[in-house]
Amino acid sequence: MEETKPKLDSPADLEALPDAHLLNEAVNSFSFEELTATVPDKASKGERRIIDNVSGIIQAGEMVALMGPSGSGKTTLLNLLARRINNVTSSGKIHVNGDELSRSTFRRISSYVEQEDHLIGSLTARETLDFSAKLALSRSISGAERRRRIDALLASFGLVGNQTTLVGTPIRRGLSGGQKRRLGVASSLITCPKILFLDEPTSGLDSVASFEVISYLKDVCKKNRLIVICSIHQPSTATFNLFDSLYLLSQGKVCYSGPVTETSAYFGGLGFEIPHFYNPAEYLLEIINVDFSQNKASATEQLQTIQSAWSSSGELKALGQSIATAKENRTEVTLEPPKTRNQMFIPLVLLHRSFVKSYRDVFAYGVRIAMYLGLAIMMGTVWLRLSTHQDSIQPFVNAIFFGSAFMSFMAVAYVPAFLEDRASFIKERNNGLYGPASFIVANFLIGIPYLFLISLLFSIVSYWLSNFYPSGTAFMYWVMWLFLDLLAAEGLVVLMSSIFPIFVVALALTAFMNGLWMSVGGFLVSPRILNVFWKYWARYIDYQAYVFQGMMVNEFSRRNYQCGSDCHCMYSTPLESQCMIDGKGVLEVYGYKTGKNGEWAGILIAIIFAYRLLAWAVLKIKKT
Repeated sequence: MEETKPKLDSPADLEALPDAHLLNEAVNSFSFEELTATVPDKASKGERRIIDNVSGIIQAGEMVALMGPSGSGKTTLLNLLARRINNVTSSGKIHVNGDELSRSTFRRISSYVEQEDHLIGSLTARETLDFSAKLALSRSISGAERRRRIDALLASFGLVGNQTTLVGTPIRRGLSGGQKRRLGVASSLITCPKILFLDEPTSGLDSVASFEVISYLKDVCKKNRLIVICSIHQPSTATFNLFDSLYLLSQGKVCYSGPVTETSAYFGGLGFEIPHFYNPAEYLLEIINVDFSQNKASATEQLQTIQSAWSSSGELKALGQSIATAKENRTEVTLEPPKTRNQMFIPLVLLHRSFVKSYRDVFAYGVRIAMYLGLAIMMGTVWLRLSTHQDSIQPFVNAIFFGSAFMSFMAVAYVPAFLEDRASFIKERNNGLYGPASFIVANFLIGIPYLFLISLLFSIVSYWLSNFYPSGTAFMYWVMWLFLDLLAAEGLVVLMSSIFPIFVVALALTAFMNGLWMSVGGFLVSPRILNVFWKYWARYIDYQAYVFQGMMVNEFSRRNYQCGSDCHCMYSTPLESQCMIDGKGVLEVYGYKTGKNGEWAGILIAIIFAYRLLAWAVLKIKKT
């Protein structure tokens, strides 16, 4: 049944976006010729074409839909057009104003909006655009100009009334799905690109919200003469009719490309009349979809007929002539020289954004602070007021192991927060905003004060309740070891989550590595008898081992213990004749020496930076 055009809840007066950074402002056309993409085919041991000889031309002010069944190649084509393909073999030519552009120039005039929003839920709509502007433009424009761009985008996408509303977190409601998608598009327009690519901009939205997003987008497109290219799955009738042109794909080949208004006449001429009161997008997808047809042979023959008709059509010939004309009338796209960006400014912006997130989003550090305080209370009450009798020596050792190993183990709680930050980084890196170095530096710096606060609060509760050596110096050494322990543990989380950015996998591997470090750290198996295979490599890079021995020396190098009324001492030390145990005798059993705090702390700092350096290398190599 034909759908009526939904009415927007609160349409805003659209404003023109600020001028782009083009000297030759007009990007009049975007054309592509004979685009082909192939991937290895294991079945045939050859290559399989997922995009097959696709050509087209799009004029400024047009909004184009790439549509087709699942697996038709529309997302691959979108990535080819956006020049973001890394894992397929591709060929063909892409022109802007009939001219081939370098990748760097093309990136400066285009922007890409991914299917997932990857917005930071603890920021407001205005803050999201403000941070995007600071990252994209650095200090190349004034604060007044940045605010002007933000105001224009908020007005253009109907977000003025929601500019102080949070995007939304799991425990705090914020923008609606349609508003989030509009905000995601607006943040990509902050640099005033002339070509905008969108991957499934209506994914996960109902028909009303989908229409809302595309309607705002079309108004911005027309008013600012943008070229907008969207991959879209199955739009409603109202949403489908908003597009100017359609590229219909199936099995990597074009079935139709041209104005949306002419689809009915074209397919009617082939014998495929679109029924009255029927969603045209749905009907077109049905007649070119082979995968779910009950009679695949008949469906395949029908699809080949449609594709053959297009390959010999007059419309395709006219398209080729338009591409040739654009090349003949080639005009150079001239950009202003890129302004020097203050690279130190970007980590500061990221640090500011992370700080806002950290105190608003309880999942970032708030939950962890509460969790560690609960752990401290549990530890302090289980190992409550241990005495200086020899019977308390082993409980002291156990408490030290618990305080060091389990604190680092619980750092796995940081995995979801880091994965959210990483998703934002990948999106922003792909749009050329900054690189992995800035991200890693900002991520490391924001954690330092919170991890120190956690170390201090945990120690204030557990250290004195358990009756460790009552000295201010000893207490601060304990805090230092715990702080370095947490820094290393968080570095391990960052590394594992960078290699495997899947929540369950990152969680499991981080837990596994912490289990390994516990096993070889010196408590469960004495370093004196540890298997040589583990002793001569794992133990030396085990940050928990250095923390454990540092805490052991901190406690037992300062204290003597009573043997009991019968003077039967568990450890033989020079104080045995006095019915006492010198704590250094306990250290000798484990093979720990005193006076090495500086060396161990230095090794821990090296491990901390090694984790971050490895994470940087992983993010540098991996593009997704």
